[in-house]
Amino acid sequence: MLIFPLINDTSRKIIHIDMDAFFAAIEVRDNPSLKGKPVIIGHDPRLSGGRGVVSTCNYEARKFGVHSAMSSKEAYERCPQAIFIAGNYEKYQAVGQQVREIFHRYTDLVEPMSIDEAYLDVTENKRGIKSAVKIAKLIQHDIWNELRLTASAGVSYNKFLAKIASDMEKPHGLTLILPDEAVAILSSLPVEKFHGVGKKTVEKLHDMGVYTGKDLLDISEMTLIDTFGRFGYDLYRKARGISNSPVKVNRARKSIGKERTYRKLLYVEEDAKKELAGLSNRVADSLQRHQKKGRTIVLKIRYADFTTLTKRVSIEEATDQADVIHQQVEGILEHIADWSKGIRLLGVTVTNFIVN
Repeated sequence: MLIFPLINDTSRKIIHIDMDAFFAAIEVRDNPSLKGKPVIIGHDPRLSGGRGVVSTCNYEARKFGVHSAMSSKEAYERCPQAIFIAGNYEKYQAVGQQVREIFHRYTDLVEPMSIDEAYLDVTENKRGIKSAVKIAKLIQHDIWNELRLTASAGVSYNKFLAKIASDMEKPHGLTLILPDEAVAILSSLPVEKFHGVGKKTVEKLHDMGVYTGKDLLDISEMTLIDTFGRFGYDLYRKARGISNSPVKVNRARKSIGKERTYRKLLYVEEDAKKELAGLSNRVADSLQRHQKKGRTIVLKIRYADFTTLTKRVSIEEATDQADVIHQQVEGILEHIADWSKGIRLLGVTVTNFIVN
């Protein structure tokens, strides 16, 4: 592989806006009696037979260790006094659109990442404001003044650093990372805090003795590329504050999926079906957050010997509903599963999105 020179474009002004506990915050706003109480968006496990996952929760619930994608059952065990709300995604989508309209007052270079977060390039902006920090403050002010919701903001010269900055002070924080501060800030950061670094990559990095951004600086580019492929190329640069990906206005997501690897292999059909129910719930929550509905549902199975099967089915009406997704992948499972092999991994994906 050719090694390209390190070119760091520090000329841009990028803001990452992340709404604070968005769905839960809307519910608290609309029902003031919930203020100060732990609120979880997800099905109440006492009413759903223990099924369901947490879509999001407010900061009062997070104090008890509750977080998104956790099973509702575990969330209840950690915080039995929490108030569970099934969620009103049409309302959340409408509010999300109001937030985006505020973004577009300042720039049309907006890249939504989901219903509650987006990147904005304000290098050139509609207000002619030179300070990206000032624009971020104005956006936070508009969101609070008009919608009574809070957002955290990160400001820097690229998307990677802006995202890291927005995570540094929550809720309702604003953090600026300047070019001459980037490497020092990244050096003190655990590698699991690097946006885009997943659990498997973290495990490999730890095996290499890499725990922080500073450790990452000591690893050669070729070693990272040999270990992680293209992502190693990006990782080498990100550790140095380099990430030149532009804000993409028409960013099109083609699929949404979740998968899980099992240390203890699955040999029983009922166990696998339970796992698929959880994965289907997580996919449905993600579809609803991203305002997507799809017509094609894909099941992925990996066996103990690492042979992998994928099978897809298309349905007439696009869906973002967990029960529909689960019904389809369960049907596929019944037709193709070989229980003598032991299942190492299950994955559920929805694709073939309709145009909203």
